[in-house]
Amino acid sequence: MKKLIFLIFVIWSAVLTYAQPSEKILIAAASDLKFAMDSIVLVFKKEHPGIDINVTYGSSGKLYEQISHSAPFDFFFSADNEYPISLKKNGFTISEVYPYGIGRIVIWSKQFDPNRTGINILLDKDVLKISMANPKHAPYGKRAEEALKFYKVYEGVSSKLVYGENISQAAQFVTAGAADIGIIALSLALSPTMKKHIGHYYVIPEASHRRLEQGFVMLKHAEHNSLAPMFRDFVLSKQATDILSYFGFAKINKGGS
Repeated sequence: MKKLIFLIFVIWSAVLTYAQPSEKILIAAASDLKFAMDSIVLVFKKEHPGIDINVTYGSSGKLYEQISHSAPFDFFFSADNEYPISLKKNGFTISEVYPYGIGRIVIWSKQFDPNRTGINILLDKDVLKISMANPKHAPYGKRAEEALKFYKVYEGVSSKLVYGENISQAAQFVTAGAADIGIIALSLALSPTMKKHIGHYYVIPEASHRRLEQGFVMLKHAEHNSLAPMFRDFVLSKQATDILSYFGFAKINKGGS
């Protein structure tokens, strides 16, 4: 009888353990973070084996819309601080906005070397298609458009522009040959995938556009997730900051918003 009771106890323990959903970390991240975030997650999971982390990449504007409609994410990493600040004001967050870096935009091409003439390479008659992120909802697209207007080349190149839904898609267009030149994130130009294509890139001067101050925030969905504070602390650590610096994100020397 004792053996039977013990066996029932073991079976029910196994059933209950199996039925309990494993705690995981759900992240919404701007596409420019693809390679940096993948690296951060890899290092974090090595230090904390068994933790499940799912990352959804997209344009900051589109992710902002999803979160505003209660999409179940624990963290939002935006390419522009304005989106997480807005979420905080509207009660969707449980933390301050933590700045994690400053993004830069670059002109990248396999066919042309933009370092020779800078922004004016876009006006070259042999450049037929220029890819960039959609400025309607992608911060990198907005800054690219600002830079084109600052240098007074926007009117001359507007008919050549091909828009990606996010900065990663804009990069894919140019690496796949669907565009001759791309205005993309420095973090993607420094990625192993882009380096394989042996292209050239030119960093567009920051004076030509608003600064791409990037930040992340913990969302309400993370309120009862015991793993969320651990991941937040890791992202703020020197180890993660070094990874971000490697992918071209400059440090922000000021407190959170």
